[in-house]
Amino acid sequence: MVYYNHAENGCYFNVHQTKTRAGTRTIPMIPEVKEAFLMEKAYQEFNQIKCRSVIDGYTDFIFINRFGNVQHQGTLNKALRRIIRECNDAQLSKGLKNPVLLPKFSCHSLRHTFTTRLVEAGVNMKVVQDVLGHADFSTTMDIYTDVTKELKQSEFDNLEGKLKAQRKPKKEEGE
Repeated sequence: MVYYNHAENGCYFNVHQTKTRAGTRTIPMIPEVKEAFLMEKAYQEFNQIKCRSVIDGYTDFIFINRFGNVQHQGTLNKALRRIIRECNDAQLSKGLKNPVLLPKFSCHSLRHTFTTRLVEAGVNMKVVQDVLGHADFSTTMDIYTDVTKELKQSEFDNLEGKLKAQRKPKKEEGE
């Protein structure tokens, strides 16, 4: 779904095909994500919020606002900025010498974070590429994966362990 803000035609959404064939994909859902969707559905039912949007024949969107309209990315980014500001203000008000503050980020930043966490968890890079819907492997590697200090250290610790294991003399059979 794409949001348009045209001076002549006004603001509207359209549903488009993905940029590449790789963009059309099935993404496995872990139980925590399913639970979050079910909680959102229960929240909407409890508050009698129903989807009122029909976009290019599609309806029953999951992420809707209190009026039943689809969520706009700008609205979500604005909410993130407010949450970040409030969390940081709370940290600063404690008067700590080195408060831990949240950096500024957007909805799209969460895609980068998710990708980095997949890599840190050791998920096969071809699976990561498929989940992200990238036709080109270099897009996944060059743009969406950030090496954290912890991941780098973990990988070298793992390498060191493998090298040590290879250096150990193998015991003769029967010993």
